[in-house]
Amino acid sequence: MQANVVVSALEELLGSAREILPNVLAGLVFLTIAAVGIKLVMLVVRAVLRRALPGEAPVYRQFIASLVLVFLWFGVGLSFLSIVGLTLVAASLGTATGFLALGVSYALSDMIADAVSGVYLLRDPDFNPGDTVTVKDTTGEVLAIELRKTRFDVDGDVVVRANADIEQQWTKVSAND
Repeated sequence: MQANVVVSALEELLGSAREILPNVLAGLVFLTIAAVGIKLVMLVVRAVLRRALPGEAPVYRQFIASLVLVFLWFGVGLSFLSIVGLTLVAASLGTATGFLALGVSYALSDMIADAVSGVYLLRDPDFNPGDTVTVKDTTGEVLAIELRKTRFDVDGDVVVRANADIEQQWTKVSAND
């Protein structure tokens, strides 16, 4: 009796394995092709970032490239789950990740605004270290422009302002000589 149960369970397992084997093989082929495709896409992304941000620190370019890589592999992972027949799991993961991303982006909205403004300020030919500018009620010499903040020398003191505040309204008093 027990031998029949074991044999029956093994036959059912082998039958199920034969049934899903084509999907698993298709998924593995997809992963192989996707890995090659992602390698090619990342070569292009890194080249574009080197051209778009030539003077920037490599850390910023690497961060952006890493974000692109994570998004690409996440999409490949969801697609793989769909190919092997786990479409509900893929849909659930995609939805949960969307809500998580929404929450994180809301929590980091000020930081993101400062970073975007920092890129604009770094690329602005009229806003450079050594220039004297007025931002709201502060007038000082620009010491350093970083991704999220800018440092000013105001009467011998270093004043740090968020780039989003600066980019909204600043006035150039004098240029670096």
